[in-house]
Amino acid sequence: MHEPFVVPPELEKKLIARRGKLHAYESFDPKKTALVVVDMQNFFMADGELMAANGSADIVPNVNRLAHAVREAGGCVVWIQALAEAPGTDGWDPFHALFHQKAQAKRLGSMNLHGEGFKLWPDMEVKPGDERVIKRRYSAFIQGASDIEEVLRRRGTEMVLITGVATNVCCDSTGRDCMMRGFPTIMVSDGNASFTEDEHQSALLNFITYFGDVQSTDDVIARLKAGIKKEAALA
Repeated sequence: MHEPFVVPPELEKKLIARRGKLHAYESFDPKKTALVVVDMQNFFMADGELMAANGSADIVPNVNRLAHAVREAGGCVVWIQALAEAPGTDGWDPFHALFHQKAQAKRLGSMNLHGEGFKLWPDMEVKPGDERVIKRRYSAFIQGASDIEEVLRRRGTEMVLITGVATNVCCDSTGRDCMMRGFPTIMVSDGNASFTEDEHQSALLNFITYFGDVQSTDDVIARLKAGIKKEAALA
């Protein structure tokens, strides 16, 4: 598990000067909240896989806790699975060029629709009613990558929580584009994992500075519960 995320004092001052507060999203409608779980698949988590992130299994309990809390609050959970397609067939040649031939073959063999790497990590608690989305780029929101935007808009989503692997790659890319497509976005600090501590922390710092908010699992769940109480009081 990565170290707890802490905003450095100088950055905190800058954020408060700009926003009036440290956390941009101190409250949100639980029923219009979506938890997006990015690439919690064997390929990015299992020992021996090409792109496994050390310690990624440590965030599983937090992601499952968040999923349970979001469902209980009336929101939705979206499980994203990255799909590998053969070079020359998906229009992403610059990406494939970053892998040598054997690595390409290993990735395609594991991450195709029927591969072990494509499957969600077995400890993920997927429930009936959850959404499943396949993506073909780092960001799920970039043109042609997936239908996640349509899924979220159909659900009436107004707040997106980002969790998954890896913090600084697919999670960050998805979170940034999510915000730029008009959804307020929170990266869950202890619901994301990366390959190194520096990569994880740097991505979170950059996100809270320019793109949205960063909160812990406990903070998010507390805000969901507060939203439920507020709705009950108004009913």
